[in-house]
Amino acid sequence: MTGAQRLPANQLEHFYLGGDRIAAFRGGPGGPNRPEEWLGSTVPRFGQAEHGLSRLGDGTLLRDAVIREPAAWLGTEHLEAFGPNPELLVKLLDAGQRLPVHLHPDRAFARRHLGLRHGKTEAWIVLEATPEARIRLGFRATMRRDRVRAMVDACDSTGLVDSLHARAVRRGDAVLVPAGIAHAIDAGIFVLELQEPTDLSILLEWEGFAVDEDGSHLGLGMDVALDALRLDALEDRELATLVLPAEQVPNTAIASLLPSAADPWFRAHRVRSGDMQVEAGFAVVLVTEGDGVLVAEQGDRLELRRGDAVVAPWASGAWGLEGRIEALVCRPPDPADAPRAT
Repeated sequence: MTGAQRLPANQLEHFYLGGDRIAAFRGGPGGPNRPEEWLGSTVPRFGQAEHGLSRLGDGTLLRDAVIREPAAWLGTEHLEAFGPNPELLVKLLDAGQRLPVHLHPDRAFARRHLGLRHGKTEAWIVLEATPEARIRLGFRATMRRDRVRAMVDACDSTGLVDSLHARAVRRGDAVLVPAGIAHAIDAGIFVLELQEPTDLSILLEWEGFAVDEDGSHLGLGMDVALDALRLDALEDRELATLVLPAEQVPNTAIASLLPSAADPWFRAHRVRSGDMQVEAGFAVVLVTEGDGVLVAEQGDRLELRRGDAVVAPWASGAWGLEGRIEALVCRPPDPADAPRAT
C-alpha cells in the first residue's frame, strides 16, 4: 500500500464531440471525440469490461488495488456503511457540442431493472464556460408521458430543449442533477463532474450524435426507460436549491463547493495551502492552480502542479497542501449522511 498517487491520463472516446480542453489541462490525446476523462474510476463504461477504469502509475487498475486492500483505501467506517466500493466516480467533461437531452435512473429503478445498487445522481463544478453557453435542467412545466414519447419518436430536439429550464453558468458555479431529471449542457462548458459510480444514461434524442436509438435506453426499450423520467415541473424554488453560484463559496482555505442537497451523494471542496485540512478518507484530487506539495499525516509528500490528478487513500491520514496551489477535492458521502437503497 502506498500513499497518494498521481493518476495517468484516462481520456475516453464517446458519442459526442469535445476533449481538447481536457488535453490542454491534463495532457491527454485530445478530441475530437474524447470529451470525457474518468478520474479515480473503479467502474467501467456501461456494457464494457475495463474501458473507463483508472490505472495507477504502475499500471495497476485502481479497482483491483481497492479490492486487495479495501480498509487501507477506504477506511473501516466507509466499509461498514458501503462495503468495498468508493461510492464515487469523478470525470472531466468537455462539451464540444450540446449534449443530447437525457436523464439518469435512480437507485430504485437501477436495482429493479438492471440489478445494480447505484443509480446516477450527479453534480457539475464549472471549470470554464463561454458566455452564451447554458445548462438545461428540469422541465419548465409538468409534462405528459405521451407528449415526451411523441417528441422522442419524432426526434424533436427543439421541443425537448425548449421544455427545459435554461441557465447561464460561469467558472466556479456548481449544479446538482438528481436522478430522473431531464438535462443537457451546451457546447462550450467544461466541468468537473461527481456522480454515483455507474454509467447509466437514457437519451431522449440521438439525431446528430454518434449513437442510435438502440444505444439510448440501456437495453430496456424506451417504454421501460421512460419510467425513470421525472415528469413534474422543476419549480424555481427547487431549482435554486440545486445551484450554488461561485460568489456564495466562502473565500477560505477549505470551502464546500456543492449545494447542501448533494451531501448524501458526494462531497467536493476547494482546498488551498494550509495545515492538515482534509480528513482521512478516499479522495480524488484535481490541481486547478499553481504548484506545491501534498503533505500527508503519515509522512508522504507528493509534488503537484496544475493539471495533476491524484487519488488519496484513507491510509494516508489527514493531509494538506503546501505552496502556491489550489485543488478540488472530491470525496464519497459521509457514511452518516449517505442514502440507502430502498
